[in-house]
Amino acid sequence: MSSAPHDTYPRLVGDIGGTNARFALIRTPGQEMEAMRTLPCAGFPGPAEAIERYIAETGAPRPRWCAFGIANPVDGDFVKMTNHHWAFSIRELRTRLDLEHLQVINDFTALAMALPALPVSELLQVGGGTAVARRAIGLLGAGTGLGVSGLVPCGGDYVPLEGEGGHVTLAASDAHEAAIIAWLAERHPHVSAERILSGPGLVTLHEAEAALAGQPAPALTAAEISRHALDGSSPLCATTVDTFCAFLGTVAADLALTLGARGGVYIGGGIVPKLGAAFARSRFRARFEQKGRFSDYLARIPTWVIDSPYPGLVGAARALERAAGGAPGV
Repeated sequence: MSSAPHDTYPRLVGDIGGTNARFALIRTPGQEMEAMRTLPCAGFPGPAEAIERYIAETGAPRPRWCAFGIANPVDGDFVKMTNHHWAFSIRELRTRLDLEHLQVINDFTALAMALPALPVSELLQVGGGTAVARRAIGLLGAGTGLGVSGLVPCGGDYVPLEGEGGHVTLAASDAHEAAIIAWLAERHPHVSAERILSGPGLVTLHEAEAALAGQPAPALTAAEISRHALDGSSPLCATTVDTFCAFLGTVAADLALTLGARGGVYIGGGIVPKLGAAFARSRFRARFEQKGRFSDYLARIPTWVIDSPYPGLVGAARALERAAGGAPGV
């Protein structure tokens, strides 16, 4: 027998990426999330230890229900992360943590579920366009990997998508991008969108740009490449970030066309929000609209950057609300 909604508290919600795991507690119905914490995934052998550390450090009561998004496909009981070493059984994790209910979903599915709840103050519109109500919504974001999801209308509700669109084959829109893809193809059996549109991908793209320019490629992290691009201290880094944004525009437009995302396309992940106004000035939006006969169609679709502190946690909370028979409005 399932628990009544009032029997499901306290609730623990989480957002687990390839680098960090974020958690928060919801004590009672209608209460806001509290005790948000970010823990490094590398510091723990698995999610059980990370959650136990969170409970110990915050003094939180033992949760009864829990949901978290994770940067990986979730298909069956066993989860093995693509961009991290964590591997676990959902059933065994639920038993170890003594949970009545444990819901594990793809991290971008959780983020998609959060979209209707995000306030306008946490969204930055890039370019024009106006959302059409009750139409599909697209979502993608570059971080440790490239997450892709969306919301599709179903009756009076939305159904979140759970897929691996970050691994679609990357396409070139000009000769320079074709040269980059050719350089990558010599080194990888498949040049996916994630191969460039991610933190590790930004480093790879920097190497490719340097090779094509006949320049040495300094060993830089993704954060350093972004920083040098923004402060103008490295033309090579600026070119790298510019190409990154253009490629992202292509992939975002492909997603919009595939879904018919007249409800808009949202950009999440850890990289783009940190670019700030520079992203709005980049080639992203121009490339998004560069689709020949469908340029006018795409010009009417709005694109937003998500600038929210814990959107994945919001999505996990709404997933639990739906599981408990509530109406999260998704």
